[in-house]
Amino acid sequence: MGHLTTKDAYKSLEERINWFTQGAPPSETLYKILQVLYTEKEAKWVALLPVRPFTLKKAAKIWGTTEAKAEKFLDHLCEKALLVDSDYHGERQFVMPPPMAGFIEFALMRTRGDIDQKYLSELYYQYMNVEEDFVKDLFFATETRLGRVYVQEPVLVNDKTNHILDYERATHIVEEAKYIGLGTCYCRHKMYHAGHPCEINAPWEVCLTFDNVARSLAEHGGYARLISREEAKEVLELSYESNLVQIGENVREHPAFICNCCGCCCEALQAARRFSPMQPVATTNYIPKVSLETCIGCGKCAKVCPILAISIKEKKPVIDEEICLGCGVCARNCPTKAIKLERRPIQVITPVNSTHRFVLQAIEKGTLQNLIFDNQAFANHRAMAAVFGTILKLPPLKQALASKQFKSIYLDRLLSMYQKEVK
Repeated sequence: MGHLTTKDAYKSLEERINWFTQGAPPSETLYKILQVLYTEKEAKWVALLPVRPFTLKKAAKIWGTTEAKAEKFLDHLCEKALLVDSDYHGERQFVMPPPMAGFIEFALMRTRGDIDQKYLSELYYQYMNVEEDFVKDLFFATETRLGRVYVQEPVLVNDKTNHILDYERATHIVEEAKYIGLGTCYCRHKMYHAGHPCEINAPWEVCLTFDNVARSLAEHGGYARLISREEAKEVLELSYESNLVQIGENVREHPAFICNCCGCCCEALQAARRFSPMQPVATTNYIPKVSLETCIGCGKCAKVCPILAISIKEKKPVIDEEICLGCGVCARNCPTKAIKLERRPIQVITPVNSTHRFVLQAIEKGTLQNLIFDNQAFANHRAMAAVFGTILKLPPLKQALASKQFKSIYLDRLLSMYQKEVK
C-alpha cells in the first residue's frame, strides 16, 4: 500500500465510510476531520476493512500480514475508538462504527490529549452546524430514522402507564442491558470548544451506551465507564430534571445508545428547529394536550420546549402537533399539570433491531446491494439468510423496492427460495 499518496489514503477512507447506508458527504472539512482522527496509515488500512463485523483472521488476510500484527493494530484502533470489538459465540469480532452515533462522537466522549479537541470541535461545528449536507443526509435521507425519542416516564399519569410498551421506556432498556457505559456528552463538549456553550448549562456526563458498544468503549481508551443499572436510572432522573430529551437508537431491542439532549447543542434537536416541519428522529407514541381550564398561561412550557414546538397566543399555549416529538418536557414543567400526554391516534412503527433498521434504511436509500455484497461479509449462508429473512418480513412494497435495486433475477430467486423454506 506504500504507493498510495496521503490524499489517496483519506479519499479511500471517505469512500469506505460512504459504502454503508449511513455515510458522510465529502467536503474539505470532512477531509480535515479524518486527518485529525486517523493517521495516514490508519486511513489506508481501515479503508480496506469490511462494512459489517469481521474477525482477526479476516483482517490479517485483507491486510496481507500476520494475525499477531493485525491484532496489535486492531487493538490500537479500538483504543482510538475507531473500531469496537465484541465477543460473538466465543470469537472476537470487530466493526467500524458509523459516523454517528459512532466514531465522530466517540472522539469527544472523554478528554484526550492525543488530539486537539478544540480544533476538532471547530471542524465538527463547521461540518454539522454550518455546512448542511451531513446533517440532511444523516436525519432526512431515509424514511426510517436513525434515532427515536423516549417519553419521560414520570410524566405519564397512572392510567397511561398501563399502556406504555416496554421498548418505549428508557428504564426498560437500562434493565435489559448487559453492560451500561456512561460518557461525556459529545454535543455539549463540542459546542463548548467551538465557542457555543450550552445555554441551559446541562450536565455533561449523561451519555449512555449499552452492551458491546459500552464494554468496548470502557475497556479500550476509557471513552465510557461501566455503571450499574441503578446509576443509569439516576442519570435518567438527572436528565429529566435538567429538561433533557432522551434520544436513542431507533430499534425496539437492545439499542446501542441513549443520549440525553438539549435543544441548543444536540444536532438532532437543532435539525428539528432548522428544518421544521421535517422531523429528524422518530417521535414517541404520545402527544401533549392542554387543558385550558387549568392552564394559567405562564408560558413555561414554551420556554422549555427543546424544538420550539409551543407558542403562546392570547396567553394560552398552542402546540404544533406536526413537529412535536412527544417527549413530555412541557408536561413535566407545567405548574398546574394542565398538560397531559395522550397516545397518538396513529402509532409509530419502530424497527425490531439494528439489522432490521439497516435493511430498511438501505432499501430506502438504494444501497442494499452494498449491505449484501460488502467484501463477502454476507457470503456465508446464515448471514445471507438473516438478511433475506429480514427482507421477507417487510411489507410487499418494500420487498419490491429491494428487488428493483438489484435489477436482477438473482434476488427474486433468493426471495422465492426463502419463502418456500418458511412455508
